[in-house]
Amino acid sequence: MNLLPGTDAPDGHERSTALSFTDMSLDFSTPELEALALEVIPEQHFELRAEDARDRYFTDTSKLDAKQLAHDRFRTNPLALHDHLIRALDLRGTEELLDLGCGNGEILARIRPYLAAGHLTAFDIAPAALEAARQRLDGVATPCEFVEGNADDLSAFATDSFDRVMAVYMAHYVTDLNACFAEVRRVLRPRGRFVLATDRTDSMVEMWNVHFAALGEMNAPQRLFRATPKARISLSNGAEQLAPHFASVERVDWQDQLQFGKAEHFMAFYRSCNHCCAGSRPGEGLPPAFFTELEERVHAHVQAAIETTGYFALTKYTGHFICS
Repeated sequence: MNLLPGTDAPDGHERSTALSFTDMSLDFSTPELEALALEVIPEQHFELRAEDARDRYFTDTSKLDAKQLAHDRFRTNPLALHDHLIRALDLRGTEELLDLGCGNGEILARIRPYLAAGHLTAFDIAPAALEAARQRLDGVATPCEFVEGNADDLSAFATDSFDRVMAVYMAHYVTDLNACFAEVRRVLRPRGRFVLATDRTDSMVEMWNVHFAALGEMNAPQRLFRATPKARISLSNGAEQLAPHFASVERVDWQDQLQFGKAEHFMAFYRSCNHCCAGSRPGEGLPPAFFTELEERVHAHVQAAIETTGYFALTKYTGHFICS
């Protein structure tokens, strides 16, 4: 039986999609932010490829490192990403876990103590990312395996190989999502659990607002005015893509807000996001001077916000799906 967000549970009550915090609930949404998202976020979104992840974005993990540092250092939510994932994974400590798109292994390393008697498999298309994960987990007693490959082809693993599979903010790179989810279902054991993390398309709308404002001032090419590539599989459309493969699909939403007290720290984060994908493959051919001017204009907008309110906020509307 599929239970999708907003549908009635068997007892007749609507399934809640919000993560409940211990003694608190965080909500940064405002009518102003909602109106801004409707005004700013385009319908068209960037599309990134697995090959680009391997050959362009993750020839090293410096940008991923910078993004993770900012998400942790400037967050307002007392629970970090790995705290939410640990709750979603519901671990007993002995499970075999597959991390699709493991990146630099940062999340896997934080989850590992909860699987001290288990087994970890780090899977990524980018050799540099796998090597970074290997170094991060070097010497831990928990058995770890590192496998290179595409997430829509898990033929390296036998049927019913894993108790848990997770895909953390990486599914938008996968070439064939339907094949990927079919493969995850195949390698997942009965009563296993698949956790896929992604965003709402209006997550961090404040960054996209200053970015598009700067592009507009520069009369930039129209092809750069696109939304996050995570719109390909977001919290809005992910359930319908997962439902054909899993008996139960539960959506869990949570929020955070990054608050930057100095524009320079935000700019480091902005660069690590490939200038909201303007510096990714869709923007190739743009000269270095373009990005120099773009950064100057974005910096000016961010600095003005800091001088007005004391910090520049990025409101994160994010979450995950728990599939079984």
